[in-house]
Amino acid sequence: MQARSGAAGDAKAQPRPLSKGTLALFALAIALLAFAGVGGAQASLTYMSEVYAAQLELPDIGITLQENGADVSWRDYTGGNDVWDQDSNNPDDATRGLLTQNMLPDGEQLMLGRTYPEVLTVKNTGTIDHYTRVKVSRYWVDENDQKLPELSPDLIDLHLVLGEGWVEDEAARTAERCVLYYTKPLASGEVTSPFADTLTISPAVAAKVRTTEERSDGGFTTITTEYDYNGVRFIVEAEADAVQDHNAVDAIKSAWGVDVTIDENGGLSLADGGR
Repeated sequence: MQARSGAAGDAKAQPRPLSKGTLALFALAIALLAFAGVGGAQASLTYMSEVYAAQLELPDIGITLQENGADVSWRDYTGGNDVWDQDSNNPDDATRGLLTQNMLPDGEQLMLGRTYPEVLTVKNTGTIDHYTRVKVSRYWVDENDQKLPELSPDLIDLHLVLGEGWVEDEAARTAERCVLYYTKPLASGEVTSPFADTLTISPAVAAKVRTTEERSDGGFTTITTEYDYNGVRFIVEAEADAVQDHNAVDAIKSAWGVDVTIDENGGLSLADGGR
């Protein structure tokens, strides 16, 4: 079961394109909030064996994505009839919260090469313990929101914090996406350690240029320089999932399709490198 919000609709903040000459850049950063409820669209896990069948209910599971200490998107199960308390910091869409809303000082444009605080965490806003997964994507789009795979996601440096409770599923990594797992069960009301802490757009963006020459009949040569990243926007997405801690190995396999081991203290490890 998943619920998307917008850094988790149709409504989006108006982007500021790269302007010629100054190369001013602003990000439309979207956070996606999702829930991996076990057993498809039902908030329950049905565990079957040759001997017995037992249904494990998921009362009051809840999760909130936070940015710099502020709630971005949240979705909490209210305990019956598949009813959820879902909202975000986006007044136009409760399912898609917006990142980077408070990252810049008022009136300041994002500058290439400058590092900004972008502390992303997940909070357990339910009443049961759960395990947490986050998927982070970075990519570029044009003025029509069409993805531009030829432009490098590496120039969008969302600095990830690994080894502080988070581990990456390296087998699931792509050029634009990574998948992170929190290695500890998250108790009700607790907040994870940050999985990201800063955001920087590489100044190498300004070096991506193409130059063409055109000679006129009068013998004059016109040289045109075009920036590869002119008029485009970068997108940062974060999507958080939660699975209850009860029968966690089977629940995570069913919900996320990965093999994990859980030690006696509840610590999660990816089996055989993950997926």
